[in-house]
Amino acid sequence: MRRHRNVKIVATLGPASNDYPMIRALFEAGADVFRLNMSHGTHDDIRARHVIIRQVEKDLGRPIGILADLQGPKLRVGTFAAGAHDLEDGDRFRLDLDPAPGDGHRVQLPHPEIFAALEPGATLLVNDGKIRLSVNTCGPDFADCTVVVGGTISNRKGVNVPDVVLPLAALSVKDRADLEFACELGVDWLALSFVQRPEDVTEARALARGRAAILSKIEKPAAVKAYDAILAVSDGIMVARGDLGVELPVHSVPPIQKRLIRGARAAAKPVIVATQMLESMIENPMPTRAEVSDVATAIYEGADAIMLSAESAAGKFPVEAVRTMDNVAMSVEKDSTYRSIIAASRIVSRTTVADGIVAAAREIAESTNIKVIACFTQTGTTVGLTARERPQVPIIALTPLVETARRIALTWGAHCVIVPEQERFKGAVLSAVQAALRDGFAKENDFIVVTAGVPFNVQGTTNILRVAPCDERLISKVDPG
Repeated sequence: MRRHRNVKIVATLGPASNDYPMIRALFEAGADVFRLNMSHGTHDDIRARHVIIRQVEKDLGRPIGILADLQGPKLRVGTFAAGAHDLEDGDRFRLDLDPAPGDGHRVQLPHPEIFAALEPGATLLVNDGKIRLSVNTCGPDFADCTVVVGGTISNRKGVNVPDVVLPLAALSVKDRADLEFACELGVDWLALSFVQRPEDVTEARALARGRAAILSKIEKPAAVKAYDAILAVSDGIMVARGDLGVELPVHSVPPIQKRLIRGARAAAKPVIVATQMLESMIENPMPTRAEVSDVATAIYEGADAIMLSAESAAGKFPVEAVRTMDNVAMSVEKDSTYRSIIAASRIVSRTTVADGIVAAAREIAESTNIKVIACFTQTGTTVGLTARERPQVPIIALTPLVETARRIALTWGAHCVIVPEQERFKGAVLSAVQAALRDGFAKENDFIVVTAGVPFNVQGTTNILRVAPCDERLISKVDPG
């Protein structure tokens, strides 16, 4: 089963997509990677979904990526004696460590780390930014605030602190337990929430011990400021626009999204655009025109993947949401304007032999009648470099490692094929030709480009390129050993 588009689709699983028929239907509709949200459901729930995904993978014979999204620290106010209170603009309101039920004048904020980081003039956002407080005075156990934007404040509403880097680790006690569980389960990617600094990523990487790739969610202003350093220690990036739109002026999010995508592309690391992409399809079978335009914009910008959250996890039309994304992607990628935009935004980086090989592969493919670029890879790095070039022809990623094939499922344009280990380049060419013919990328007597590293099965050795004819009779005369 091959896709007729390059951008990948990530679908979140949940109550609406919890059994084999639905998960298989989502994959057949276009989902390439499934997201398991560790904020919802028990470990037993997550394990059951993981088992189903792997069964779908086995039944359909296609590698499927699995992304476990860690919850991150949750900052919330305490409870109110009356359940809720209305705050008016200009009111005085105190946040403190007192566990007593709150009222119209104060409430508990059980996070001393926040008070330790606050300074007068700082902003506190409550309930996804619907309520805005400005800190007048503060101490180690309180913050006296003025209500700048009022609203109804109620039990356990979330709190955002956009102005400061909080002395909080990105991994809570729950996150550490979830990380170990997900790695033991065998997920391919870990999405790390509440990233503020590169050290948050290196801590998660140390705990993962190579069992899963680390994807950093950029959802806080501090992460935007430290983006280059965070990107350098991450395997991938998620543009998590929900919290970005709360903690930053909403009009600043589109240019930030563009910059984050370009940075990840330059680093040859996959980047996902997420949050509210087809939000109306939670309740409706058709998206709004604005949502379709939003999805298309992410594709025009060159994102590796676009993501569905509640649309596929809890919505009424999960399959339709995936199919809509698939249709939008195919429509955009057929547009001649898309090709010119992608070419104009290509980042030229030619500092290694591998960079030169993949650039040459793209240039040869686009200037001649080449049908596909086939890459042999151990870790997926060569495929990422090839995808950075955004070639006009398909990319076949060939690897003997199923774990690598599953991780590559998130990479732009990569059609993943698991092949036997090779000892000689001639055998690799044979495998590439067979995959191109079998999966419909080329026909007899067409030509493909094959890249690989010699010696084989050694990381970081991409150093050879060949233009090969799709003639199995000719190639089969060569001893593949």
